Amino acid sequence: MTTANLLVELFTEELPPKALPRLGEAFAQTLAESLTAQGLAAPGTVVTPYATPRRLAAHLTLVADKAADRPLAQKLMPASVGLDAAGQPTPALLKKLAALGLPAEAAARLRREGEGKAQTLFIDTVVPGATLAAGLQKALDEAIARLPIPKVMGYQLADGWTTVKFVRPAHGLVALHGADVVPVQALGLAAGRLTHGHRFEAVRDPIELIDADHYAQQLREEGAVIASFDERRADIARQLQAAAAAAGAGLKPIDDPALLDEVTALVERPKVLTCAFDPAFLDVPQECLILTMKANQKYFPLLNAQGRLTHHFLVVSNITPADPSAVIAGNERVVRPRLADAQFFFNQDRKRTLQSRVPGLDKVVYHAKLGSQGQRMRRVRQIAIGIADSMHWHRDKMKIVAEAAELAKADLLTDMVGEFPELQGMMGRYYALHDGLSPELAEAIEDHYKPRFSGDVLPRNEFGLVLALADKLETLIGLFGIGEKPTGDRDPFALRRHALGVIRVLMEAELSISMPKLLSVALDNWLLAARDQKVSSLTGVEEDLPAFLYSRLANLLLDQGWTPQEVDAVLEKKPEYLGEVPLRLYAVRAFAALPEAPALAAANKRVGNILKKSPPPAGGLTLRPDLLREPAEKALADALAAVEPRAQAALQRGDYTAGLRELAVLKTPVDTFFDQVMVNVDDAALRDNRLALLGRLQQAMNAVADLSRLAA
Repeated sequence: MTTANLLVELFTEELPPKALPRLGEAFAQTLAESLTAQGLAAPGTVVTPYATPRRLAAHLTLVADKAADRPLAQKLMPASVGLDAAGQPTPALLKKLAALGLPAEAAARLRREGEGKAQTLFIDTVVPGATLAAGLQKALDEAIARLPIPKVMGYQLADGWTTVKFVRPAHGLVALHGADVVPVQALGLAAGRLTHGHRFEAVRDPIELIDADHYAQQLREEGAVIASFDERRADIARQLQAAAAAAGAGLKPIDDPALLDEVTALVERPKVLTCAFDPAFLDVPQECLILTMKANQKYFPLLNAQGRLTHHFLVVSNITPADPSAVIAGNERVVRPRLADAQFFFNQDRKRTLQSRVPGLDKVVYHAKLGSQGQRMRRVRQIAIGIADSMHWHRDKMKIVAEAAELAKADLLTDMVGEFPELQGMMGRYYALHDGLSPELAEAIEDHYKPRFSGDVLPRNEFGLVLALADKLETLIGLFGIGEKPTGDRDPFALRRHALGVIRVLMEAELSISMPKLLSVALDNWLLAARDQKVSSLTGVEEDLPAFLYSRLANLLLDQGWTPQEVDAVLEKKPEYLGEVPLRLYAVRAFAALPEAPALAAANKRVGNILKKSPPPAGGLTLRPDLLREPAEKALADALAAVEPRAQAALQRGDYTAGLRELAVLKTPVDTFFDQVMVNVDDAALRDNRLALLGRLQQAMNAVADLSRLAA
């Protein structure tokens, strides 16, 4: 058995750029996993993926030409079936051996396991290790079958009859073990050592590869191709920074990792060029110009030190001409009509006010069961007014949030948002300012979509916060009410994202409203606004939506690094004000670090179990000091009476950590109580009094969180 480095390459037509990084990683990883599983590659094999617009490849170190043979103990049949009374092989056993390709003489090598009638016959054999040709064929088939292809296409091979399916037509296959070709096939292609370089700038084509280790070097030197996706991406990033610095002091390319990935997947040998457009276009909102340059042309706009768009932009070219002027002029000519379109949309949109567009929302379908966008707008407005009223806002402030809710969706009917849906809300702010509306109202229109994604900022002002809550809750209530709840990975209406938006606003913004109150107000006002809208009735919202929100809150907290025990302890109490949740979590973490914490958590769990078996009557139980007979129960009652005021005072001032620390002194009296006092005694009065004491203890201990959740 000898080892050498292995190279496999599939040469194709242009691959989908947004999928290329995942395709390259998956191709290389699956090859490595399969070869390792077959014993042809060691677990420590170094895997290097390569991916360009026209190829997927992988380089693996120390791959064997043949896997080691391995012993195999094969179970045959019960001894009573395989051997006769004289201990000789039966016809059934001989047939089984023949099926395994073993001669009858192999019966002499049988061994038995078990005792008596339970004995079973085994035979020890050796399984020959896979050859590289067979193993790589299997690995290649698996790698192709398991590629995360966004959309498969079918095409005919050169024979005119055979149809194969792949992400794009494949035209070449390379498989080199060291310098030797491995005879494998895929997609109608036989492996060889020839590949192809850059479509226009290769020094020679085809390229005959020397061996697996010269692949990247030969592609670079002879084919004008940077085979590594990561290396190509880093080269583009470096060129972008250098070109920006050369274009002017303080200039920088827009930071967009997704755009950088996509452009990297479009070129094999990048060359960054600096272009410019007419500065007159800068009168258009920069978001519009940036979006059209990025989305339609894959350009990198240049920003100044203040983050404002300049009239310069960068192009990543796939060719390196001696005189780039023609390429630069061509890109400048192409971008002009795109920017002119944005300018035209902006100018046309401003000829009508947002208010004049509001009636048109009644003609836009929102959902078949939930009516039009106009009906939805009126529900959002009613919910926003209800939330503002529940927080005792002044009439003037309520008027602002109501007007913002009425206008928030009007920009959906503008030409600019029709062309670029990503700009909804943002264009609403520009048009609101143009209409002479206040900046705070305009900001609320833009911000009511926020937070749009994980890590996004919250709305900038209180009107935006209330409107964002109203918008997200209207969506959650309506879609939950008609049964469109997320299931598994299915969430077509992004309700998980909407729920996280509500949670983040309640946790991070200082709004004086609890979650139960918010949900109650939102549901009541949703139904109030929908009375005359002829929408479908809602079912199950009151029970399902709070549970959904708390489950999303739990996931958010786990993602932030809190432990499952800490999260369970806090959320078991269903905290009404989510802004308190981080403080409660920090308090629980600090309490858990105390030496007394394990014993108190275990005692709390024990108290909970006792109270579950002996639930108090509807009116509860009252602790009577005159019925405290045992010294241990008197000591616990005295300790509890001393701790409760201090803990309550700490909780009232918001110091949850101090409130929980006060409980540490209860460890000794609690331990003594359980050692010396029987709770469930025959005397009903004593029993109820001790249950009342435990109930008071549980209430004190669980004021911040359910500490029993910390018990091991």
